[in-house]
Amino acid sequence: MRYFAIALMLFFSASAFGKTETEDKDSTNFSIETIEERLDDLDEGKVDIMHRLENMPNVEVGKGVTFRPKNNSYEMTIRFRMQNMLGMTFRHVDGVQIDQTEAQVKRLRLRFDGYLFSPKFVYSIQLGFTGYDAEPLPNGKMNIVRDAVVYFIPNSTWNIGFGQTKIKASRARVNSSSALQFVDRSIVNSEFTVDRDFGLFGEYNLGHVDSPFALSAKGSITLGEGRNWSVSPMDGFAYTGRLELYPLGRFHSNGELMEGDIYYETTPKLVIGGAYSFNHHAIREQGQKGSILPDGEYRNIGSYFVDMVFKYKGFGLVADYMGRLTYDAPHIPNPDYYIYTGAGLNVQASYLFNKKWEVALRNSTMFPDDSTIPFVGYSIWNQTTLGVTRYIIGHSLKVQLDVSYNDMADPINPLYDRWNVRFQLELGL
Repeated sequence: MRYFAIALMLFFSASAFGKTETEDKDSTNFSIETIEERLDDLDEGKVDIMHRLENMPNVEVGKGVTFRPKNNSYEMTIRFRMQNMLGMTFRHVDGVQIDQTEAQVKRLRLRFDGYLFSPKFVYSIQLGFTGYDAEPLPNGKMNIVRDAVVYFIPNSTWNIGFGQTKIKASRARVNSSSALQFVDRSIVNSEFTVDRDFGLFGEYNLGHVDSPFALSAKGSITLGEGRNWSVSPMDGFAYTGRLELYPLGRFHSNGELMEGDIYYETTPKLVIGGAYSFNHHAIREQGQKGSILPDGEYRNIGSYFVDMVFKYKGFGLVADYMGRLTYDAPHIPNPDYYIYTGAGLNVQASYLFNKKWEVALRNSTMFPDDSTIPFVGYSIWNQTTLGVTRYIIGHSLKVQLDVSYNDMADPINPLYDRWNVRFQLELGL
């Protein structure tokens, strides 16, 4: 984009000075040195045009549009992305029948990242505009803001943040929804993950890509009621800690945060992580998510996570084990309000062909506690998903198709949806 603008400027400049056709043909070399030579006769105009060129935004697919003045006093990168999805569910009722058809813009987000005054003061803002992203909260508040956080990053070893963003507990949740190898996250993550929250966040990192060993320690103290909640009627916060070990060194291009071996690691890479989150006096069913517990009820909720990511030459393997428990009270005897206690296991493997086509297989299983089974309606829920992705420009432009089969043990309703088929187009700048 920058060179296109430069070419236009050179064209009009050449026209203004009446250059010959031969001279115009020679003007196809668009180096900065050539531009300065061609503009020597512009006197004061040269300074103005060169200043404009040096301060033009940088545009790159997948990395947004970046604005940075010549004095580097600030930087702002603007990005957007959308996910257009078509899905159908099928159930067995005298044969296989379509139960539901879903067609929607599932995610439409606008993001601003950069720094002010110094690269040590970094900000990140993300807004969501679809019904899926901005569904009103149970307390009636708006829910458009997803991230609004400021970080102080004195060096590559540690940083501290204040504001609203993702709690760094589970690998599956920290992965951006734009960097998935299936149309959406697993049923295990959907139930047991801890979500975005407002509070104080810290991170310590040891080792880099070329180091034989690396680790990361992450922690946060947050309100506990989730994003955009603002005021909690209870005392108590959510306390989260996570430790990650990289016994073979770090992934390239933050590959641990993206599903599929897009970078195509030439040496084996592995990360093993574990986390625990304690939500003191939680007033929502899932801690940071879900409906408000009735009659002023609250629970002390513990969430635990163990996960791993392995990548090597296009092959990727991911496993997540997570669960939830309560400490101080029995379940509320109401099918509309209960705490889902139990655990879930998610395993997915994939292979990338020619850095374009990827085939992935995922198996997700839910194991509710005995006290939860009457409310969820099954003793075990297993979902197997086969996904195919065509990467056009990495995760920034891709087409995805996945098919899922659901199997429940001891279902209360035997006519549950058995098959899910989803197609999605993802586009991001």
